[in-house]
Amino acid sequence: MIKEEVIIEQLDKTLTETDFLALGKKYRGKVRDNYIMDEKVFMIATDRQSAFDRILASVPFKGQVLTQTSIFWFNKTKDIEQNHMIDNPDPNIMVCKKLNVFPVEFVVRGYMTGVTSTAVWTAYENGERLFCGNVLPEGMIKNQKFDEAIITPTTKSDEHDEKISAEEVISKGLMTKSQWDYVAEKALKLFKRGEEIAAQNGLILVDTKYEFGHDDKGNIYLIDEIHTPDSSRYWIKESYDKKFTDGEEPDNIDKEFLRLWFRKNCDPYKDEVLPDAPQNLVVELSRRYIMLYEKITGQEFSLSSNLDTTERIKNNLKTAGYLN
Repeated sequence: MIKEEVIIEQLDKTLTETDFLALGKKYRGKVRDNYIMDEKVFMIATDRQSAFDRILASVPFKGQVLTQTSIFWFNKTKDIEQNHMIDNPDPNIMVCKKLNVFPVEFVVRGYMTGVTSTAVWTAYENGERLFCGNVLPEGMIKNQKFDEAIITPTTKSDEHDEKISAEEVISKGLMTKSQWDYVAEKALKLFKRGEEIAAQNGLILVDTKYEFGHDDKGNIYLIDEIHTPDSSRYWIKESYDKKFTDGEEPDNIDKEFLRLWFRKNCDPYKDEVLPDAPQNLVVELSRRYIMLYEKITGQEFSLSSNLDTTERIKNNLKTAGYLN
């Protein structure tokens, strides 16, 4: 585990923007900058921290953690579903197949929890018992485990993700029934694998999202990221039972505490300008990203080089033959 001083030193050196137009047409996502050229997509993970469909902060080493965590999981799940990764020329970059992306995010939930507007607990607390096509049983309480994991899809949007059911996905032509059935089965299998590996390392995979795409022949691929601190919620397995029994929030290794701080100090959905995230929370979030990477993979997180991140990326892309 790297020292806190190293994280603090990196606060003003985070990767917030990229400019590699020689790689192709740029698409700026919430966290990643994607460059599209021919049949390839260069996915560069920045350090931008996103929640509530907003950028909340810039977190040291986050981009490297996201990329390396995804690569770990892609390798651990390729027997379940093929993925889009072709190459990894830099710790922050994946070179991927260009695919037709399904405009649906497959959110798989193992527990009744969450605080965002699209969270299952938010809906349940407000009296909803039909959630994205799933009938929710009476008498559940926050952070309780479902008998079986459920899929709660949302539409994929640059603005706000909207809840949707499987029936609506099909009726609106977002996916065919056969595509939905195939991907839903794969999503649940991926989640089960994630739960198993997380449990072996003392963690609970609480919920996550998957994205899928297909090539022109109809072959389906797992895309984007998998089981990262951005796409997933993790709790500490050892303390969960006691925390749940005592009615306390589970110990977690995700960004929930940053979400909670913003909800307490502003309205992150409506306020035009958000307050700056406190430095101690940003440093703690960086530490948790790194801790999760190390706990899941069993590998020590290593700093890539002493170079500026942008310069390092440029050098690695040149070495790999992607830039002149």
